[in-house]
Amino acid sequence: MQIPNEALLLRIFIGESDRWQHKPLYEAIVLKAREMHLAGATVLRGPMGFGKASRLHTAKILRLSMDLPLVIEIVDAEEKINAFLPVLDEMVGGGLVTLEKVRVIDYRAPKSAPAA
Repeated sequence: MQIPNEALLLRIFIGESDRWQHKPLYEAIVLKAREMHLAGATVLRGPMGFGKASRLHTAKILRLSMDLPLVIEIVDAEEKINAFLPVLDEMVGGGLVTLEKVRVIDYRAPKSAPAA
């Protein structure tokens, strides 16, 4: 799969406890992106954050949160990202979605190790 040099970065900011059809929302988004043949998706878990409601979410021991912030990043061609946005809009009830232009330097699978 190739990604053009000029691509889009889709970032989705949600909470760990967000759900879609009885499964974690982050998992549903990644699986849908894979189903739609997007180049790849990465879920990042944040140890601390707050959103529109200014409620602090943290992983500190004295202040355990079951709703830590998550960021899902997807990079692909503009047309593929744009085709994914209506699907994403259906899935995400609350959170932040951003888009930015990026320049892809390299996208390749690791080389296989030689047979021993």
